[in-house]
Amino acid sequence: MNISTQRLQAVKADIEKALTKRGTQHIVNQDGHVTLVAVSKTQSADKVREAYQAGQTAFGENYLQEALNKQVALADLAIEWHFIGPIQSNKTQPIAQHFSWVHGVDRLKVAQRLNDARPAALHPLQICLQVNISGESTKSGIAPDALAELVKTVSTLPKLKLRGLMSIPEPTDDEALQRQQFQQMRHLLNALVKQGYAMDTLSMGMSGDYQIAIEEGATIVRIGSAIFGARPAKITLEDPH
Repeated sequence: MNISTQRLQAVKADIEKALTKRGTQHIVNQDGHVTLVAVSKTQSADKVREAYQAGQTAFGENYLQEALNKQVALADLAIEWHFIGPIQSNKTQPIAQHFSWVHGVDRLKVAQRLNDARPAALHPLQICLQVNISGESTKSGIAPDALAELVKTVSTLPKLKLRGLMSIPEPTDDEALQRQQFQQMRHLLNALVKQGYAMDTLSMGMSGDYQIAIEEGATIVRIGSAIFGARPAKITLEDPH
């Protein structure tokens, strides 16, 4: 068993432990399930293949060309590809064509372009809107008070399926602050559900805080270094957006 496989198994065990601590009032989807997305940006195709062979099927990428190269190299595997992070308008077409999920839409223009570029033969593209829950000026995401209007419009786009919300809270070792930000995300989602939107996803929690995120309602956690170790140098020279 290689190191990445050992780490993957440890993360899955930690996810199960966190689920036992989560109160029923923090469950935002019907079955309480949590999906692990292994964030494989800058990792080699061989590393992804090892994780897949260990049972991991959902992988997240930030760098478009690097991801497309891996998809070609790993075309024999039934991988569910997630694109994570802000998106430049000129990259919407390949993202719409080659990914199942997008975490990080925060502008109507991007959502519309993803919708227009999604091939009719594919299932609707699964979308999470990114919320800047910490209010950091350097961070992508829509402000919470502007979220309702974006949800209203994006939910009408026929080739997109608006699944829920995504966030990258302010990095901190203060557990109370971590919980507060995750709780705010849960409250935002629950408010939208009460308004009639069929949303069931909270994509939040990374290597340093995913257990707390799960306890507070996360349905998808995006884990990179806790599985693959320290991130190597970037494979390709590319704008990450």
